[in-house]
Amino acid sequence: MNFLSLSFMQPFLLWGLIALPVIWWLLRLTPPRPQAETFPPLKILARVMKREETPHKSPWWLTLLRLLLAGLVILALADPVLNPREKAASGNAALAIVMDNGWASAPDWDERVATAARLIADARADNQPVVLALTAEEQNQEIGPYDADTALERLNAAQPRPVPVNRPAIYGRVAGALENLPGAAVAILSDGLSSPGDEAAFNTLFSTGAGEVLWASPERLSLIAATDAKNNANAFEITATRASGDNAPRQVVAFASDDRGRRVAETPITFGPGETRATGEMRVPFELRNDFVSVGIEGESQAAAVRVLDENARRRRIGLLSQSEADQALPLLSPLYYIKRALSPFADLIEPSSLELTEAVPELLEQKPAVIVMADVGTLPDTARRAVVDWVNGGGTLVRFAGPRLAAAENDEDLLPVRLRLGERSLGGSLSWTEPQPVAEFPANGPFSDIAPPRDVVVNRQVLAEPSPDTVERSWANLADGTPLVTGVRRGEGQIVLFHVTPEATWSTLPISGSFVEMLRRIVQLSRNQSTAASEANAEGGRTLAPYRMISASGLLVPPSSEAEPLAAGSAAVTLKNPPGLYGSEEGVVAHNLLPPDAELAPLARPQAPAPMTTLSYGFDEQTPLKGPLFAAALLLLALDTLAVLWLGGGLRRKPRRTTATVSLLLVALALAFTAPDRVNAQQPGAQQPGAQQSRGQQSERSGEMEAIEAISKTRIAYVVTGLSSLDATTRAGIDGLSRFLAAKTALEPGDPAGVDIATDELSFYPLIYWPIDPEAPMPSEEAIARIDAYMQAGGTVLFDTRDQYDTGFGSGSTSPSNQRLREILAGLNVPALEPVPEDHVLTKSFFIMPEFPGRYRGSPLWVEASLNAPAQTDRPVRVGDGVTPIMITGNDFAGAWAIGADGQPLLPTVPNDPLQRLYALRAGVNIMMYMLTGNYKSDQVHVPVLLERLGQ
Repeated sequence: MNFLSLSFMQPFLLWGLIALPVIWWLLRLTPPRPQAETFPPLKILARVMKREETPHKSPWWLTLLRLLLAGLVILALADPVLNPREKAASGNAALAIVMDNGWASAPDWDERVATAARLIADARADNQPVVLALTAEEQNQEIGPYDADTALERLNAAQPRPVPVNRPAIYGRVAGALENLPGAAVAILSDGLSSPGDEAAFNTLFSTGAGEVLWASPERLSLIAATDAKNNANAFEITATRASGDNAPRQVVAFASDDRGRRVAETPITFGPGETRATGEMRVPFELRNDFVSVGIEGESQAAAVRVLDENARRRRIGLLSQSEADQALPLLSPLYYIKRALSPFADLIEPSSLELTEAVPELLEQKPAVIVMADVGTLPDTARRAVVDWVNGGGTLVRFAGPRLAAAENDEDLLPVRLRLGERSLGGSLSWTEPQPVAEFPANGPFSDIAPPRDVVVNRQVLAEPSPDTVERSWANLADGTPLVTGVRRGEGQIVLFHVTPEATWSTLPISGSFVEMLRRIVQLSRNQSTAASEANAEGGRTLAPYRMISASGLLVPPSSEAEPLAAGSAAVTLKNPPGLYGSEEGVVAHNLLPPDAELAPLARPQAPAPMTTLSYGFDEQTPLKGPLFAAALLLLALDTLAVLWLGGGLRRKPRRTTATVSLLLVALALAFTAPDRVNAQQPGAQQPGAQQSRGQQSERSGEMEAIEAISKTRIAYVVTGLSSLDATTRAGIDGLSRFLAAKTALEPGDPAGVDIATDELSFYPLIYWPIDPEAPMPSEEAIARIDAYMQAGGTVLFDTRDQYDTGFGSGSTSPSNQRLREILAGLNVPALEPVPEDHVLTKSFFIMPEFPGRYRGSPLWVEASLNAPAQTDRPVRVGDGVTPIMITGNDFAGAWAIGADGQPLLPTVPNDPLQRLYALRAGVNIMMYMLTGNYKSDQVHVPVLLERLGQ
């Protein structure tokens, strides 16, 4: 029964309203109880003269109050609902929900889940089986049919994925399941974006004879994706794409982040009316541009809005060196002309102001280039030669081109990859061909292995390499007769590459081919230490790259999950096994992005279904049951009625104690009525009543005040309360043991250990929070993890202890339950790059000299934030760096080694049982606390001798 936006689930009970006149008549004939007077005669006589009557009927206002109370009870029993909704599908044999959970569904995922939950609730009411399939999961996923409760559990466990949807495969699975459920209703909850094979997928799904089709799609596609990022000569260019149906003008902000997640640059991107592609430029120095690790679109919480960068997006400074002046009249004959044209789009080129090698070489090296290209440079002066050799051994890449000068020069083994024959080989000479030689297939062991050999390139002249056992190994490109065209070799940390032809089109047509550009680009990539991962993977053919940092469905860079697998060389597909992100290691990474540069976001066309189609809208359930509020209002009126009867009967004036107790009981009942939780919708599990929130807020405020007073009086070490009594007791005993050791060995006298609930307690009072990981403990909520993330970003440190070193520990590829739980927690945090504590880290010297950090177990490294921008220096005792690490991870069970009983004796044995190991564990705790409280002060101890000298000591 409906009245506009109000519906009654039990409308027949409204017939009870007919009884209200009878109730009125009965109430009017039932006056309040007469006042009872005590016997004292004088008091009675004193009041005899007062004319006082007791009514024989109830007052009109009391009768009206009772009628209203009765009416509220009748309405409440009729179960009214505000903004009721109708069932989307009813009378079908079953319900099949096909739900997109790819990257485009992440921004409004909660609304999609709420819509699906409403459909499952309707299926429960009709006792229908439910088929639930997600289009971004593996094809062999379980899809049912399930009962409604099981389907709802699986729906709540589902999550968006940072990968494209696979509708053809999943729709085929659903069609197979519906063959045994003829006449089922099919609900398609799409993300609104088209994908390859959609038409065939819908035809397969509808071929089962669906009884009804429910279609849900976003009303407006407002997604914006970052499809390309280029590090141009003067600026970093970001290209963004939006759906073709979004025609209104729009402006967004694109930003770039470094390896620590800090935003270092941003730029607006403006879409004109009807434009689907726009670009923005960040005009910052190329040194800063080379620090970009990722770019993203502000306000877009989905994976396509983030694009990770590898060495291909970083520009390098390249020095150009030639001993001949450029002929302005004949620029095509200049030794550096084609080199400049090939390198300028992706590198910053520098040239010396002088052709004198003794001046030119130092001038180039002062600008710290990554690559130096020498175009037909013969012999270097000794001072310049030694500087170039040292530069190569230190990590530089030297690219040399042949020419008359190099062909006539003596062999310099330190600056050549192979030994050369004197003189050059030319067409018609003593070492001549009968015809020009083409380029052969590039060797599989070289960096050009995945480049197609140029079929139109021919070579007329070259410098020859002396035959030797390692010539084949060092050959990166060969001619058809087997002679080397390009050779290369590593020298120290750097490498030397030699093109056996000139850089201009006199000895060959290679400089005027497209392959020349790609070959130079590949060599420049090799010059970057981090790019060796991709190059070596391509060179070794079959080698894979381990997942390093992944892009989550919400567009954050997170550690890889257990589902991520190594990426095969040359693989371009984004799948659940190879999600978007960075693959490799700290030595080098490869960017594996979600969308290609030419990607377009096209709206999904609504299919033609053979069955009736109903349109649904995404959103939360807005219907509100009114039974609870009506009963609460009736209880309030009942309380007022009771007070009125007490007042009319004189009870409020003559028996204060009993009256006070009665009023108190009524107030308590009234408070319970208003604070009792009402029924919560399945789509809004976090809904709470205002009274409960206020009560908890007051309690939290009082607790926070006491905690703040206690926290500022003494330094306290905090630990996370996991809810497991034995673990929490051991952790508290461990923190207590460490506190006593600190008081005995240092000037610090910590307060009592502080057990904190990360979801509610204030965390900023504590410099260090110890978090023991146990898979049996409840998984923290997203809000709690967000509070931990904010605590770490604000300068606090969390020490995670998986206590599983006995099972291999963190960082070793372990799949222990504790390690898996830690990865789930870290997936919601902005975790910086980590490394085991280096030998020169401040932690190793902050109080005790500690080469390792054992606990109950030993062998697991203590992981801290990587000091990527703080290179070790020989004149300092420790590595220089600012601040302290926001995260530490170990598997050695520190608290277990620190734990002591009431008698001061250790509670748990070490493994192995060694008293010195416990002492070292306590010293490790002291170093950690000293590091947390003092930071990197040890890095400045190098100045102590100078200060003492100034003081005359």
